[in-house]
Amino acid sequence: MPWWSWVVIWVVLVLGLLGMLAFFAVHLFRKLMAAGREASALIEKTEVLSRRVDDLNEAVFHPAVLADVSVLRDEREQARADKAVARQLRRDARVRRGKLLVNADPRRYTYLIKRD
Repeated sequence: MPWWSWVVIWVVLVLGLLGMLAFFAVHLFRKLMAAGREASALIEKTEVLSRRVDDLNEAVFHPAVLADVSVLRDEREQARADKAVARQLRRDARVRRGKLLVNADPRRYTYLIKRD
């Protein structure tokens, strides 16, 4: 092999290395710019949330251990009654839907049994 072939090989290798480094540098730069944009958007969102934190007033916690037994019993009975009413409303709605299906006009569905 002549001596200049080694020079050509090394020049190609060095140019390939420089091209690869340039590609990765551009790729890294684009990722850093995108990360910066996302960070600025995150900062804006945190500012909005910090301004609205006062709107998030949580109810004061009152432990049931210290409450009056009759009050707790009344609340539990009221919750049971509310559940029973909701359950009855759901049952009535199911019955209404069922009656609509049972009392449907069969002539509306004649296209299903029509033979061509």
